[in-house]
Amino acid sequence: MLASLTSLLTFDMMIFIALLIVGMIVILLLKALIHFIVPLVAAVVTYFLTSNLTYAGLAFAAIAVLELILKRK
Repeated sequence: MLASLTSLLTFDMMIFIALLIVGMIVILLLKALIHFIVPLVAAVVTYFLTSNLTYAGLAFAAIAVLELILKRK
């Protein structure tokens, strides 16, 4: 029984499982980062128009919250 389990968990299989997990994490992180593009653009535009980091931060936070609220419906 132990020999058959050892043959299933070969080094190649462990590498495959590790790469699969890393790939899923990367995909989830990219998906999360894509949702921050619109608030980031709003913050950059606000900063260039006002040269005020407070307004840029407020614009980022407001757009991010609105995105979350409108996406749940």
